[in-house]
Amino acid sequence: MLAEERQRLILSIVNGRGSISITEIQRKLKVSRETIRRDLVALADSQRLRKTHGGAISLEQSEPEMTVRQVTNVDGKRAIGRLAATLVPDGASVILASGTTVQAVAEALMVRRELTVFTNSIFSCGKLMGHNGNRIYMLGGEIQPSNGATLGRDATVMLSNYFADFAFIGAGAISPAGWLMDYTREEGELHSRMLLAARTAAVVADHGKFGRFAPIRVGNFEKATHLITDQTPDPEITDSLGALPVEILIADKDTA
Repeated sequence: MLAEERQRLILSIVNGRGSISITEIQRKLKVSRETIRRDLVALADSQRLRKTHGGAISLEQSEPEMTVRQVTNVDGKRAIGRLAATLVPDGASVILASGTTVQAVAEALMVRRELTVFTNSIFSCGKLMGHNGNRIYMLGGEIQPSNGATLGRDATVMLSNYFADFAFIGAGAISPAGWLMDYTREEGELHSRMLLAARTAAVVADHGKFGRFAPIRVGNFEKATHLITDQTPDPEITDSLGALPVEILIADKDTA
């Protein structure tokens, strides 16, 4: 296969997936990692994609619309939500980020009583406020319609006033190198601070987030105590995550 043809195929795969790892490209094209790296450098130099450590991101990449995410892997996200909620007793304080997987956590927490909740999610606020004696603190900031969430400096400054028993944040992507990633600087910054603002900090991410990339690397992933997902990650990612002090919990979709 000529280099030009191979690069067109790589670009087609990256644009179709949003992101891809060198390992995945290697499996598909059956060529060496060195060849793939040269192709990615050439494509990045011509500004047709963005090369990252271990893979590439489409320059056309953006987070799927909320309406799409809400109907993607619904059973898996609900299972993650149920498992996450088992960590939280009545009367606990909880930080909830935005995103559809964290929304599943909020739904599962509706059986708990007298929670104190800090959230930037309009959905989670609506689900839990005025329910079972809960106290809800809505973080300030500009509303981001695509996520139904508040973001920006107002949200991060307000969050700095609080420390909770638990925090649950989602993931835009978890790269093959074990990086927690997201789509905007504002969201990445808020999630990074949420990981520092709780005794038990959990990242909730369904299996579709693994082996992918997003534009922003989220800090403080090493402060997460749990990673809750619906399938065991590939060995490459499991090995990368092994360097972090995080316990991986696998939710059972067959358990109601």
